[in-house]
Amino acid sequence: MQYSREKLIEIVRDKGLKFGDFTLASGKKASYYLDCRKVSLSSDGALQVGLGILEMLGDDLPDAVGGMAIGADPISASVITLAAVQSKSLAGFIVRKEAKAHGTGQDVEGPVVAGNTCVIVEDVVTTGGSSLKAIEKVEAAGLKVLGVIAIVDRLEGGKQAFAEAGYELRTLLTIEDFGITPPQ
Repeated sequence: MQYSREKLIEIVRDKGLKFGDFTLASGKKASYYLDCRKVSLSSDGALQVGLGILEMLGDDLPDAVGGMAIGADPISASVITLAAVQSKSLAGFIVRKEAKAHGTGQDVEGPVVAGNTCVIVEDVVTTGGSSLKAIEKVEAAGLKVLGVIAIVDRLEGGKQAFAEAGYELRTLLTIEDFGITPPQ
């Protein structure tokens, strides 16, 4: 099993890229929409995303990967599963948008403890707002965030927002890989 950037581009183009009039989570209007859940929740997409992120992480793995529910959940699952296939130890976690009123009431769920290192995973980055909220909750739980990895960067300020907050954003793809020019 090997990561293929070209194969991931093909999968995203086929399953996750739509053209029309859309309002994004950031509130911005857009002429295209990337629904990478349709990519990360397909077997071929999950495989390429997981392999690509593991390749990007390299040999010096963090203790865990995770991000804001629900977009990051299938990404985390594919990365930790493929890590196990490669005999690597890696935990996953989920960041709740809102803590539950029952049970432990935690914002961060998974086999992680204060002091663990982690990388935030995300499907699509526009402004970075969702992952920055996840970082706040993860750091409040005592984890050390090493950076953010996303499937696609829309090139609309997210990378700069992470840099200003002290985090590096790395992505498997950008919208330019689909012939789309970012807004100026």
